[in-house]
Amino acid sequence: MPSRHFHSLSTFALAVLAVLLFHAELPSSGGGTTGHRGTPDRTPAELYVTARGPEDRLARKAPVQFTPLSQPDEHTPTIILDPGREFQTVVGIGGALTDAAAETFARMPEVKQKELLEALFGRERGNGYSLCRTSIHSCDFSSESYSYTATPGDTALQDFSIERDLRHRIPFIRAAFRTAGGDLRLFASPWSPPAWMKSNNNMLDGGKLQPRYRSAWAAYFVRFVREYEKAGVPLWGLTVQNEPMAVQPWESCIFTAEEERDFVRDHLGPALEGAGLMRLRLMIWDHNRGIMYQRAKVVYDDPAAARYVWGMGFHWYVGDHFDNVRLVRDAYPDKALVFTEGTVENFDAARLHEWQWGEQYARSMIVDLNNGASGWVDWNVLLDEQGGPNHVGNYCMAPVICDTRTGEVTYMNSYYYIGHFSRFIRPGAKRIVCSSNSDDLLGTAFVRPDGRIAVVVLNTTEKEIRFVTWLDGTGAWTVSPPRSILTLLL
Repeated sequence: MPSRHFHSLSTFALAVLAVLLFHAELPSSGGGTTGHRGTPDRTPAELYVTARGPEDRLARKAPVQFTPLSQPDEHTPTIILDPGREFQTVVGIGGALTDAAAETFARMPEVKQKELLEALFGRERGNGYSLCRTSIHSCDFSSESYSYTATPGDTALQDFSIERDLRHRIPFIRAAFRTAGGDLRLFASPWSPPAWMKSNNNMLDGGKLQPRYRSAWAAYFVRFVREYEKAGVPLWGLTVQNEPMAVQPWESCIFTAEEERDFVRDHLGPALEGAGLMRLRLMIWDHNRGIMYQRAKVVYDDPAAARYVWGMGFHWYVGDHFDNVRLVRDAYPDKALVFTEGTVENFDAARLHEWQWGEQYARSMIVDLNNGASGWVDWNVLLDEQGGPNHVGNYCMAPVICDTRTGEVTYMNSYYYIGHFSRFIRPGAKRIVCSSNSDDLLGTAFVRPDGRIAVVVLNTTEKEIRFVTWLDGTGAWTVSPPRSILTLLL
């Protein structure tokens, strides 16, 4: 009889049944539906590979299936993910829209211009760049040195004009915004104040901003932002000074940490605030990782200056010093970090296809992101057959090179390596734990706004590595070819 069977159940059995029914209604902590023994049933992960040997370039491969794996093995190459631990939010990945890039673009055949815009900024078939940099008037990667007012003593900025930028740079930037569907953040950096504001009366060769022109220089920033807005180019952020500790034969200007702090606190910050531009993300330093902690400490430990500063920019020249990024993040977790410039120096057309260049980018990107960077910005997005234009002969490489004599476009492997990040790690993504037990595999991972997880894994060795990606009791086996980078989209 049913009633007699029910009453024959012990109190203990009823308790166990209740617990089982309760847990059966709980959502899976790993996302997705729950399968055998609580293991999430995951849809296969998409796999994209760029490798030296098979000539794969962001090639989509067969999906990777997750299967139950409760305990990873210590001696098996393993990437361990934990989406329950989130860190910084990504603001974007991209490159610099310089005069050199714009002037090269203007000399390309129209069909190649369309191809390039889609390759850099397109979301469907391109790298989908979302964070870009430009200069306030000229830098070394301009075909000439210029400012927006060369009139000595023009503190009222009566002769201020961006006419020079309207020739090539602003049209190029507008085209980038259109191709990106408006989903593009642009920040600007000065390489030098106008010559008449400086101690050496020269935009080149270092020198310093004269104290009597600090307010005028701050007003110059505001005017630049307003004029660009009128020209249809919205700004997302600013940096105070490009490479403020480098005396260069091109546009440069020296600021000690105290001078930068005081300029922000007493002039630039109040000017931006008075103009209603506090929405702009202001970044200090904008130079190498080596002494970035000292620069952060001097500015951030002054509350009056720190209130104006969103974060810090940094570059990769003169050594790696990766740990300094993490130290700044740990000491000042409320301030953002953005890699604002890096490039392969000394252009050499014979070396464009060397595989190390892409690996150099990917290694920096993985480690900087893992150490807390919210954004990563390459230098020139495009250069010509000489690695310019450049008005001081400081020729460099870029992920895309156009021979303006023939119209031929070369995509260096660095273009594809950057794409493994920029295509899949979109603004709003949050970094999660990505732990590798192999010295031969570097990895980073992000939960995207759409809930999917993007994992990037770098292999710089000459050997094929079979590894497993472990997530919440499941594992997916993947083969990393020699000298390769891959992205898994879960």
